[in-house]
Amino acid sequence: MGISRRNFIKGSCLTAGAVALTGKQSEAGVDSPEMRTKGLQTSTTVCPYCAVGCGMIVHTKNGKIVNIEGDTEHPINQGSLCSKGSALFQVANNERRLDKVQYRAPGSDKWEEKSWDWAMQRMAKLMKETRDRNFVTEEEINGTTYTVNRNDGMAMLGAAALDNEECYLLGKFARAMGVGYLEHQARI
Repeated sequence: MGISRRNFIKGSCLTAGAVALTGKQSEAGVDSPEMRTKGLQTSTTVCPYCAVGCGMIVHTKNGKIVNIEGDTEHPINQGSLCSKGSALFQVANNERRLDKVQYRAPGSDKWEEKSWDWAMQRMAKLMKETRDRNFVTEEEINGTTYTVNRNDGMAMLGAAALDNEECYLLGKFARAMGVGYLEHQARI
C-alpha cells in the first residue's frame, strides 16, 4: 500500500498531537539521567588556538578533563568549534603529551628528565646572560650619540590566544628586558 503525501502529513500531525497530549514531561535538562555530563564539574574557557576566541565548556571529574564542547551561550561561536577546537580534548588527554621537563645537553644524544624549578632557573640564567652580552646602551648616528638601552640578542613573540592582561604583561616584561624586537602573531 502506498502512502500519499496527504496521509503522511495527517499521520505525522496525529502522532505529534498524541505525544503532546500525553502530559509526560520531557527530561532534556542538563542534569537529566541520560546526560553523560551529569554530576561533572563544569567550567568555561576560551579555545587557545587562534585569535577568534571561541567559548568552550570543560567538564571535569576528580580534576581530570572528561569532556570539552562548544559553549552554546558564547557570543562568538554559539556552540560551534573548528576541527582544532573540537580535537582539544585529545590534546588534554593524550598519553604522548609531555608533562615533565625534558632536557638534552649540548652535544648529547639523550634526553634527561629535570624538575620545573631547575628549568625556570636555567631559563632565567640564560636570559640574563643573553641580555648582559647583547645589551646596547648607546648608539652613534651621524656623529650624534644617543642613549638607546636595548637588547639586540632577544626577541619576544606574543600569541593570538593571549588575553589583554597577558599581552600587557608580556609587553612590560619585554620592555624591562630591553627587547626591541617585540612582535605579535596576528601581524605575521
